[in-house]
Amino acid sequence: MKGVLQVAFALAYRQTTVLLKNPSLFVPPMLFPLMNFLAFAGGLSRLRHVRGFDFHGGYTAFQFVFVLLQSAAFGGVFAGFGIARDFERGFARRLLVSAPQRTGIIVGYGIAALIRWLMIAVVLTSVGLAAGMQIGGGGVDLFGLFALGVIFNQVGLLWACGVAMRFRSVQAGPLMQTPVFMALFLAPVYVPLDLLQGWIHAVARLNPITYILEAGRGFVEGEPTQAGKAFLLALLLACVFGTWARLGLRRAERAGA
Repeated sequence: MKGVLQVAFALAYRQTTVLLKNPSLFVPPMLFPLMNFLAFAGGLSRLRHVRGFDFHGGYTAFQFVFVLLQSAAFGGVFAGFGIARDFERGFARRLLVSAPQRTGIIVGYGIAALIRWLMIAVVLTSVGLAAGMQIGGGGVDLFGLFALGVIFNQVGLLWACGVAMRFRSVQAGPLMQTPVFMALFLAPVYVPLDLLQGWIHAVARLNPITYILEAGRGFVEGEPTQAGKAFLLALLLACVFGTWARLGLRRAERAGA
């Protein structure tokens, strides 16, 4: 465990330093959720008048939860781009040779992805509060929301990590990003689940992200719903994609990176 943590913290420090020294790597992932939040909460705000829309926190808070969780997932995915870039530039090959505990590589990238997302989450939350977002939940509720975000961030990172370590090229970027994008937007994004109709309602009911999203909105509203199921599903996704990332690491080792 000591060796794993040494590798993890050293790699996380390196990735965070590279990120902060290169605004081109940090600014786009920061602007993406902010633009979505302004577009969804502003341009679609009249949807709060739709009959059956009973979210008491208002449409700004309703969309804030989605954008926050979206930024968490894509914070992990964008970190996966960095993993692929490290392989292309040869850094990951040297890392595989020198790291005494290679599991620490995945842990280190995970810590770096979390730091990246926390910076984005602080800015996004500040913008939401400045825009008059109403929060009905207390400190425990907000902790639950951000805890879901932390797990979801690692799910995105582990998925992207597995892809990056199999292809070891930035050209695999669309494969990291597209499935996450589709999974997010097949959840109840703009209106509650009960207002969806047709095939999208059937798909959203089966989508595990729906439960995570609804639990997050419950935390903001101050009326937590299905929180246990949401955390269970989020942890299950983390375990599944953790195995996916670990198998990707083994493939990179066998290929000689």
